[in-house]
Amino acid sequence: MDFGRFFLIALSLAVLLELAQSFEFHEKDLASEESLWDLYERWRSHHTVSRDLEEKHQRFNVFKANVKHVHKVNQMNKPYKLKLNMYADMTNHEFVSTYAGSKVNHYRMLHGERPATSFKHESTHHLPASVDWRKKGAVTGIKNQGSCGSCWAFSAVVAVEGINQIETNELVSLSEQELVDCNSKNHGCEGGLMPAAFAFIKNQGGITTEQSYPYKASDGSCESSKFTNSPLVTIDGYEMVPENDENALMKAVANQPVSVSIDAGDRDFQFYSEGVYSGDCATQLNHGVAVVGYGATLDGTKYWIVKNSWGTDWGEKGFIRMERGIDAEEGLCGIAMDASYPVKSSPNPKTDSPKDEL
Repeated sequence: MDFGRFFLIALSLAVLLELAQSFEFHEKDLASEESLWDLYERWRSHHTVSRDLEEKHQRFNVFKANVKHVHKVNQMNKPYKLKLNMYADMTNHEFVSTYAGSKVNHYRMLHGERPATSFKHESTHHLPASVDWRKKGAVTGIKNQGSCGSCWAFSAVVAVEGINQIETNELVSLSEQELVDCNSKNHGCEGGLMPAAFAFIKNQGGITTEQSYPYKASDGSCESSKFTNSPLVTIDGYEMVPENDENALMKAVANQPVSVSIDAGDRDFQFYSEGVYSGDCATQLNHGVAVVGYGATLDGTKYWIVKNSWGTDWGEKGFIRMERGIDAEEGLCGIAMDASYPVKSSPNPKTDSPKDEL
């Protein structure tokens, strides 16, 4: 096969794959109850969503309201677009309760005030105009937390995977499930805090790989056999980014991926598809994500590159660009309120036995 023909076939397959992953609808689909029902059936088939007849009728009303919201927002002159993703027949309350259930503010109250730490990136000056740790090989593929409120574990793992690659030149996918099952200072699928996860990893003597301790999207008992004599990635501790300071967050992100807490309760956030999100979100921190870069659009709109844990069907193949440099000190959706990152300078052990959590 000649190269030109091979390229055309590869391009065609890529286009088909992109079409298969998207779900479009048009004005005519909103014309009547019948056309909306047909749209709902197409959506269910596309996302393989199974509902019994009674639940289908109940969910259809939710779906219909969400379709109209997505359509309305997409007619506005906003710098982002929405789409009917896999959450399209969930109310916003159900969605937030299920997928943004880390309740960061609640757990911060339980665990006390933000820890006071040093900030080693304070002396970082002459920040680059843009940073993308994905292009530097420090970010693993998008994962999916499922209907388990373990976003805190995914957020912490992104940051540890990142600093490990930066220090060792090796990108290793690490185990969120170990944190869910074994990190007793956090609350598994009921939520938690990233600094507590970092403290656990340090005190435990490291975190094992995703392959050794696979994710199952549910709480379980701690299976030490899965990380005893298994590969471990260690950290030396963690630091907090100065609160309500996007410039400090930039300094940290210029050096490594950073765990952050945000308010993901906005309805537009639920259906975000592409562009620079600038929605009407609050600062009731309820979701853990990770900032893996920053940049600006051609028209000068500044943004953070944020890795989420809702699979590749949400957002820009699992990522979201969130507006950066807004007037509010806490940043959009509170992104600068509770940021933290792991510190690492020690090499990883070969097969050290982990210590008990302090």
